[in-house]
Amino acid sequence: MGEFGEKGAPCGTICLKYLLFTFNCCFWLAGLAVMAVGIWTLALKSDYISLLASGTYLATAYILVVAGIVVMVTGVLGCCATFKERRNLLRLVSRARLYFILLLLIFLLEIIAGVLAYVYYQQLSAELKANLKDTLSKRYRQPGHEGVTSATDKLQQEFHCCGSNNSQDWRDSEWILSGEAGDRVVPDSCCKTVVAGCGRRDHASNIYKVEGGCITRLETFIREHLRIIGAVGIGIACVQVFGMIFTCCLYKSLKLEHY
Repeated sequence: MGEFGEKGAPCGTICLKYLLFTFNCCFWLAGLAVMAVGIWTLALKSDYISLLASGTYLATAYILVVAGIVVMVTGVLGCCATFKERRNLLRLVSRARLYFILLLLIFLLEIIAGVLAYVYYQQLSAELKANLKDTLSKRYRQPGHEGVTSATDKLQQEFHCCGSNNSQDWRDSEWILSGEAGDRVVPDSCCKTVVAGCGRRDHASNIYKVEGGCITRLETFIREHLRIIGAVGIGIACVQVFGMIFTCCLYKSLKLEHY
């Protein structure tokens, strides 16, 4: 009635046990990868979130972080249960309510992240066209919108663009119209070589004039990361189904051997 040892156990049970143990190790690593993608998005790729009207992009990153943590916890439970071969602990990770709640939570979180990424991927172009120009015109260099100012300057310098559609968009900017721009017609971040006051001349030799403006560049950037988020979320959700099957099969095998 105690532990179930390998001695005298069927070959299939032993193989299944090590297969499940290996899977749970991989599952833990997958959780680490999911969490890393979420943190990577939040820490390194979130500079332009303040330019987006919707919080969906940020929400998907947070969901991946939470899902990754839960996956890692579940993977550790599965590894411990398989390695120690305790029937009661195996029951905990294969059939008990807590384990299935964890699995269900993981599955739902990852599916939600994947679906949100896919839906937002389809809506991104329309959102940017409807809101980016207005955001730059009304919030750039305005009190309380330092994040938008910093993101805009970085966007224009990093992607070599000027304005949402073109440099003419800055003519409607509240910052330009207020006179605080100091005779600038575009921000200095539009310049190919940034020096103080270089935004006073908007000639093509001085500033970036690319077709489609910053909208097309930002859209491409966000879409690439949405693909990664969606693929990671849905991919890990599909993989975890196999872990549930392996665990249930091992539990039934051990139960039959025990009795």
